[in-house]
Amino acid sequence: MPNLFVAGRWTSGAGGRQREVVNPFDQAVIAKVDEATAEDAREAVRAARRAFDTGEWPRWTPRQRAELLRRVADLLVRNKADIARWETLDTGKTLVESEIDVDDVVSVFRYYADLAEVDHTRRVEVGNPDIVSEVVHEPVGVCVLIAPWNYPLLQASWKIAPALAAGNTIVVKPSEVTPLTTVKLVELIERAGVPDGVVNLILGAGPEVGPALTAAPEVDLVSFTGGLRTGQAIMRSAADTVKKIALELGGKNPNVVFPDADFEAAVDHALTGVFLHAGQVCSAGTRLIVHERLHDDFVAELVRRAERIRLGNGLDPDSRSGPLVSAEHLAKVERHVAQGLADGATLLTGGKRPDDPRLRAGFFYLPTIFDDCDRSMSIVQEETFGPILTVERFTTEDEAVELGNDTDYGLAGAVWSGDRDRARRVARRLRHGTVWINDFGPYLPQAEWGGFKRSGIGRELGPTGLAEYQEAKHVYENTAPRPEHWFTRTGPPEER
Repeated sequence: MPNLFVAGRWTSGAGGRQREVVNPFDQAVIAKVDEATAEDAREAVRAARRAFDTGEWPRWTPRQRAELLRRVADLLVRNKADIARWETLDTGKTLVESEIDVDDVVSVFRYYADLAEVDHTRRVEVGNPDIVSEVVHEPVGVCVLIAPWNYPLLQASWKIAPALAAGNTIVVKPSEVTPLTTVKLVELIERAGVPDGVVNLILGAGPEVGPALTAAPEVDLVSFTGGLRTGQAIMRSAADTVKKIALELGGKNPNVVFPDADFEAAVDHALTGVFLHAGQVCSAGTRLIVHERLHDDFVAELVRRAERIRLGNGLDPDSRSGPLVSAEHLAKVERHVAQGLADGATLLTGGKRPDDPRLRAGFFYLPTIFDDCDRSMSIVQEETFGPILTVERFTTEDEAVELGNDTDYGLAGAVWSGDRDRARRVARRLRHGTVWINDFGPYLPQAEWGGFKRSGIGRELGPTGLAEYQEAKHVYENTAPRPEHWFTRTGPPEER
């Protein structure tokens, strides 16, 4: 079956090219997918434009759009096992992680289905009974949605669900590395009854099809999740036509642990926070900032537990972490580790590929912990996006906050303390879009997600995640119009 979806039709694209998709566990080819050309991308944009301007979609009521999203959620529930398996084959993550992802996607679609039916009209009181002044919200128009490779299904849903709930038409482009579950999601959206041209799917490498999507004058908004450099390029590409943009560009996330924290809980969450999905998480807690009194015991226990993490096939229920996503990304992680050693960080564990012969064919890398780190080191400042934890020490609350904020990013962070007042005080001072207190990692569809500084522009999820895909319009109605005679009045102003 062809894999591109344009104007309500599955197609192989103009160039006839295909890409092999490999399982990062063993590099086995699990699928071949069609690759779009720039012309395919332009045709998808044109299809979305036609569907928005002249198709039936603009006449759908909020309730009809909500019902569509609920049908998609129901189909996801029915196909959960199959979709989760493909997500694991494509990304390498454990099957239980993939199953949780599908559940989260269902929650996102249902949340935005409910929100679509809420009337957000705001009445503006002007003190005149003859005037009705309202602010209404309308769809932006044609939206290009570009999702990353680490959470391809989940991150796509964070964009697709609110964009459709708001009444937009869309062109979706997943990462060329992990496209399979996005194809399956679009299949379900088609089955749910979306009109032709409302949802379009383009597969391919960013350099090939990206500019045709982000620079197209017919596009009104670009939403992108991924790396900083690509996000900057998208901003430049969108500038000529002054598109709306929404960017989530990663983080370098501090996990601050005070000496009165619950030791067992803090260690457990620190381990999961950095090594879940082999560290390939934009909100991973890669910077452990621990009080000097707690440092030795805390870090020793982290090392002990990190060395016991069982790496393996994501489909094996005994596996607790899978491989990195690709050979290219593995090489990038290896370069980060080499630079950390060169900069003088102390390697406590990991720092290499595993010796286990079961894992030689895959893109595995051992959980890695560096101690004696400081803010001058690249592994402390750059997003390594792998199983690498750096450890820094602090003595005072102010120093902890200063360290936590000393990053170009500002996506997420955490504070651990038995003193609730202190924890909340530090959380307010940290310049990050999400801050957890005595926890690490959870998100809610109802709560906004996004970052400060170079972590991006705009928010996903929550009511603001819907507002990103809407335009506000002020409608001012005079119910008793009468002439003003502005240009027919005579005499000086004081006599008028």
